[in-house]
Amino acid sequence: MAPVLMLWLALCLSGTGAVDRGNFKTCDQSAFCKRQRALQPGQSPYRALLETMELTHTKLTLQLINDNNKVRLLLELYRLQGNMTRVKINELKPLKPRYEVPDVLVHEPHSEPLSLLSQDENGVVLSLGGEAQRVIVSARPFRLDIMEGHEVLMSLNSRGLLAFEHLRMRKDTFSYKVTSTVASVWDSVKWVFSSSQADPEAEKQEGAEEPKADDKAEEEKDEEGMWEETFKSHTDSKPNGPSAVSLDFSLPGVEHVYGIPEHAETLKLKTTDGGEPYRLYNLDVFQYELFNPMALYGAVPVMLAHNAQRTTGIFWLNAAETWVDISSNTAGKTVFGKMLDYVQGSNETPQTDVRWISESGIIDVFIMLGPTPYDVFSQYASLTGTQAFPPLAGLAYHQCRWNYNDQEDVQAVDAGFDQHDIPYDFIWLDIEHTDGKRYFTWDPHKFATPKDMLQGLVEKKRKMVAIVDPHIKVDSDYKIHTEIRSQGFYIKNKDGGDYEGWCWPGNAGYPDFTKPEMRAWWASMFAYDQYEGSMENLYTWNDMNEPSVFNGPEVTMHKDAVHGSWEHRDVHNLYGFYVQMATAEGLIQRSGGVERPFVLTRAFFAGSQRYGAVWTGDNAAEWEHLKISIPMCLSLSLVGISLCGADVGGFFKTPNSELLVRWYQTGAYQPFFRAHAHLDTPRREPWLFGPDNTALIREAVRQRYALLPYWYQLFYHAHRTGHPVMRPLWVEYPKDAATFAMDDQFLLGRDLLVHPVTEEGARGVTAYLPGKGEVWFDVHTFQKHNGAQDLYIPVTMSSIPAFQRGGSIIPRKLRVRRSSTCMEHDPYTLYVALSQQRKAVGELYLDDGHTFNFDTKGEFVHRKLSFSNNVLSSSNFAPAAHMSTKSWIERILILGASKPSKVTLKTAGGQESQLEFEFDASMSVLTIRKPGMNVGEDWSLAPPAVRKAPLRPSRSNPGEDASFQFDVNMEGRLV
Repeated sequence: MAPVLMLWLALCLSGTGAVDRGNFKTCDQSAFCKRQRALQPGQSPYRALLETMELTHTKLTLQLINDNNKVRLLLELYRLQGNMTRVKINELKPLKPRYEVPDVLVHEPHSEPLSLLSQDENGVVLSLGGEAQRVIVSARPFRLDIMEGHEVLMSLNSRGLLAFEHLRMRKDTFSYKVTSTVASVWDSVKWVFSSSQADPEAEKQEGAEEPKADDKAEEEKDEEGMWEETFKSHTDSKPNGPSAVSLDFSLPGVEHVYGIPEHAETLKLKTTDGGEPYRLYNLDVFQYELFNPMALYGAVPVMLAHNAQRTTGIFWLNAAETWVDISSNTAGKTVFGKMLDYVQGSNETPQTDVRWISESGIIDVFIMLGPTPYDVFSQYASLTGTQAFPPLAGLAYHQCRWNYNDQEDVQAVDAGFDQHDIPYDFIWLDIEHTDGKRYFTWDPHKFATPKDMLQGLVEKKRKMVAIVDPHIKVDSDYKIHTEIRSQGFYIKNKDGGDYEGWCWPGNAGYPDFTKPEMRAWWASMFAYDQYEGSMENLYTWNDMNEPSVFNGPEVTMHKDAVHGSWEHRDVHNLYGFYVQMATAEGLIQRSGGVERPFVLTRAFFAGSQRYGAVWTGDNAAEWEHLKISIPMCLSLSLVGISLCGADVGGFFKTPNSELLVRWYQTGAYQPFFRAHAHLDTPRREPWLFGPDNTALIREAVRQRYALLPYWYQLFYHAHRTGHPVMRPLWVEYPKDAATFAMDDQFLLGRDLLVHPVTEEGARGVTAYLPGKGEVWFDVHTFQKHNGAQDLYIPVTMSSIPAFQRGGSIIPRKLRVRRSSTCMEHDPYTLYVALSQQRKAVGELYLDDGHTFNFDTKGEFVHRKLSFSNNVLSSSNFAPAAHMSTKSWIERILILGASKPSKVTLKTAGGQESQLEFEFDASMSVLTIRKPGMNVGEDWSLAPPAVRKAPLRPSRSNPGEDASFQFDVNMEGRLV
């Protein structure tokens, strides 16, 4: 093994230390970022040539010219369905094609007609449809303003920072010298010819088009790093020269922006003035730092802007290395300072300015105009798709470490969960399960009979995930390698040979997943007759797919590596996206298109939500890492990726028992719930920290399983609509400024608020309960609290502060078994939390939990649950759907209720029977036991018919409300 790999492995296996910043570039060390950032706001050199404007049914095209170098660009402006605008800028006549990102958009967006409202020598005004929306194109300098009424929603190039480095020939090359000489000679010939045949009238007209003597193109000077760049020991050859693009956006009235994951950062993005920009460049970062704009494993170039009046979004569709600068005219002002401005009558409007800088490609930006948060989510989903609907088991608990040693170890861990009565659904195998890091294989000694191991899990209705990384061991006896090489599917180096780098197997090749043929071949390798030892309960984990190259620049691939016609610099951030895409397709194909896949990826891009889950990478067993998991997943949720989680307990280092318990309690309320640990850490299965801590972890995991019906219907909605599962409070309370920067608590859907305990030694937490006039119920004690208040909550080690919104109905399954599949036909309990108006609504969704039949055959149950006028009812949300179920309602809890005199069940045949119920007067909780309705049927719990004589409360039972009496009719009729 080469010394460099041995050194890297030693560092990785040690589990100590932190990220070495010296391995990763700053903006100042990235030549294109340094070059672009050196441009200061001011007068833009670009102007619009209005005489070139063409307006068709689908778009506006217009040429722009850089008055410094005379290079022309082509602007395309589209009005898209759903209140979006698309702006594309490319070279008018590029030396060679520039990269435009494919496959991320689910289809070419549908455009709507633009209409010309006015035009003069200064610009044009176009209508964007209803609500007096219009776009103003200013000519000199070029600028775009999107307006609604008299309000500017967003401006492009208002600070003059549009920059587009055109492709050119290198000046010191023979080709450039020949071309320059020929061009010079041709100019002389044209001048002589035109002088001898001059037409005075034509000369006058042409003179208007000819540049003035002092209007010639400025000679462009080559700067350091344009044609070659060195970082540490690595040289980037840059055969195409400088190709960066940049554009600024101004957001009047905005102080809060979010998104552009992945960064270990607060939910609200910070300004970058005087510091580093946020970087989007997928990298394998060893034990990352917190509160840092450094790039991490994934990159989603989507930003949301929000104020109390509106939410908008910017989707910058570019897969090259990208940097994002943020500035604000209110940055650094204290609350007192803002109040002083108000008192003194300052009329300065808050504004946030954002600048995007990418190394190559074109400018292709989608402006999502909202106006609500949910409109922006729907707009983005219409472009890149929605969250893949995971199998139900994927939302349960996952047990993982690097690595379970052998089949006997797997069997012992599996038995340990049963012995300690802790449910789980998936056990995971990391890289050590393979034969010498050859993926799609098993270690012949430690995992000699994988099907026996998998069958043992099947018998307990459990599953396994095994890792399949995209670096392939260079070994002439390894089938995967020889087939990829023989078909020419490896990425090439700049000299045309197969690109090779160091990773876990040693010397490795990297398949070119940008090729559809490569992706199809990769997918075929998951077939049961190709992936030896695999079964239907084996799923997949794609790690190291940034791609990670231990001996590469910044621990990744050289930018001048070649993917067909394109350099790696053009496609870098797409690599992990394509790996997960091909893997998910493989899992679907192996079942004949019937079974939903489960694929976890570390690297991702816009659109990755269509293929599975992500996690926050190599975190550490530290309290700050526990805290940061919340804003990291919230940021991902805002840009479409709902199935997110963090390694419970921390990947690096060793958590103490308090931290581990608190992490389980937090993870149980985050979408992807997996414990994971480094090879070098002590074992940390849930029962290894003493019986008291085992009980606490057991309770956290059981709370997750009880809530699986709610989780599942949230993901169904995420799949159907693009709405996030885990939400910042401002999404539901967009006018409440107190929520705008809040990231230590969150909502699941709109009805469950969670404030995990993330402080060491905490004796209490303060949760903000939003919503003036609303009420919230503690899910553990049923205590009712008013909204729009900060609530101090004393906590113990068993506390997981969570609240159900008054006005909601949440289904649970309280018979927790060893896996989610074992609970398939178990009964439901409905938690009905009444609002101040004594109303509540909710849903109940179920299907078979693992196939596409819900979509292809309409096999699902979707019920609307409603409580109003003392009537609790279930009606069909989807009359066209069909599925029978054995599940039934075994209990109903009504929070904030009054005591009825009786609860009666009336069946479809007219028979009546009195139901058991309990009423806790101290908490106003009514519990109805075993009503027995099948969850797929219409039913209602209703008051009796109105009686002639008024009903009076019993003197002996002043808490009893005799008018609150339930009858049940199984046919759905009120009696």
